[in-house]
Amino acid sequence: MRRVASGLVALAAVATFTACSTSTPTTTPQKPAAPRGAEYLVFYAEGQQRQAREAVERAGGTTMGGDARLGYLTASGSGGFLEAVGADRAIIGVSPDRSIGFATNRVIAPEGRTGAKSSTAGSPDAGSFTKNRAGEPLAGRQWDMRMIGAERANAKAPGTKQVLVGVIDTGVDGKHPDIAPNFNRELSRNFVTDKPKDENGEMLDGPCEASGCKDPVDEDDDGHGTHVASTIASPINGIGIAGVAPNVQIVNIRAGQDSGFFFLKPSLDALTYAADIGVDVVNMSYYVDPWLFNCKANKGDTKKQQLEQQAIITGMQRALDYARQHGVTLISALGNESIDLGSPKVDKASPGYPAGEKKVRQIDNSCIDVPAESGGVISVSALGPSGRKAIYSDYGVEQTDLAAPGGDALDGKGAKATRSILAAAPERVLRAAGRIDEKGEPRGADVVKDCTAGPCSYYQYLDGTSMAAPHATGVAAILISRFGKPGKGGLDLSPATVEDLLYKTATQKACPTPRKYVYKTYGETVTQDCEGDQADNGFFGHGVVNAWNAATVEP
Repeated sequence: MRRVASGLVALAAVATFTACSTSTPTTTPQKPAAPRGAEYLVFYAEGQQRQAREAVERAGGTTMGGDARLGYLTASGSGGFLEAVGADRAIIGVSPDRSIGFATNRVIAPEGRTGAKSSTAGSPDAGSFTKNRAGEPLAGRQWDMRMIGAERANAKAPGTKQVLVGVIDTGVDGKHPDIAPNFNRELSRNFVTDKPKDENGEMLDGPCEASGCKDPVDEDDDGHGTHVASTIASPINGIGIAGVAPNVQIVNIRAGQDSGFFFLKPSLDALTYAADIGVDVVNMSYYVDPWLFNCKANKGDTKKQQLEQQAIITGMQRALDYARQHGVTLISALGNESIDLGSPKVDKASPGYPAGEKKVRQIDNSCIDVPAESGGVISVSALGPSGRKAIYSDYGVEQTDLAAPGGDALDGKGAKATRSILAAAPERVLRAAGRIDEKGEPRGADVVKDCTAGPCSYYQYLDGTSMAAPHATGVAAILISRFGKPGKGGLDLSPATVEDLLYKTATQKACPTPRKYVYKTYGETVTQDCEGDQADNGFFGHGVVNAWNAATVEP
């Protein structure tokens, strides 16, 4: 189950879940030999491209292309190719490049990897946060926006269309009435090819809905990316809700499968594309599959598994560095495993792909979540409506940079959907998951329908650090709108400056008293210790993001 990529449905907050470049490759593609084996990404040491090609040949493989910017070759090989090429001194890591399969029937379970449960047991009274105010029809339900001052900030500094926000996720429903006005279809890209089945023949994405198994850039068959985009930039248009920065543009840069998996190659392509087109800030509410934690040399892993994790660590860091060097501010969800990332002990979720390959392995702080713990990334923990750290949110004094509302259905007596984050949801996804009936009516308090103006639109309450990160991304977009200088096609503000301003405008929040949280829920006891001081601690980082401060701070 995904930990970051898919938000947690409101009534299951303690469960855990996962969620074509225009760039020209800088190595010359070669025609592969036939027949061709499995395909791999082969990462080489700096200046070792020629040696890497020779290593591929010695291992019996064929070089097909690659990207010199990120220092890797794409290659095909069979048999023991991966281990053979990985043994060469020029090679840093080797990862499979997942290929497409085929299926004949699409089966959509009512409870998928997004955690969108069909049961309404314990459905709350939805009136907890529904007191109306002037503004968007569903604004009264947006406790999250009030927590960070976004409602006031909307009027003073709503952002500008010159700012491009990249949503690296499962896609964005660009036709949703509360996203369409700010959706940039021209720049949006899909770097994912749907995989109907995994390598073991188990259902994954299901049958392809589009020619070539490549979904259009304005579709989201999971719903996760749409929720994220809505929190960042749903416009003020008399429909549904408003986002943190309701005037900025959303660019869908899809790297996630329909099923919620995020593999390495699409993530690399998404980051380099964002850099090349001048995106100002990207939201990454996911981790790179199949490893929850990536360890370079874990004794419990095979050599093949070690090489794959080394490739993920190295490749993503190079792509993140490339993006940051090109002016992209990088924001990530921290994770939903209730883990102190500074002292992880056990990983029970890896490898999460293909199905049936998970194992229990002992880990330590040398193992990292990617991209949340990668260099240059601003990572965000989640808060419930009371302001406490959400039960499920990961934490860590070295890992938590900021905190933001992410929802916590259990933050109070009983479980209530309205304690979660409300944002846009694709109608087709809700219908397929059984969350709305044949007449289009919601089947539980986790889904809200708005027909105030024109065609009806749908919204869903979700929990997760996936929901927290886009609040920080929206605040970053406000800051870039205010302080960015005219640049290539828009505004430029260095990621270092954006980071400093995010910390400067955040509301500092000290560890709770006592510092130890003890949660008792669903028959389990969870203990979490908060380390650090008010200025920087493991639960809240440098503080809770504050849109109003971002809208009013002096340079």
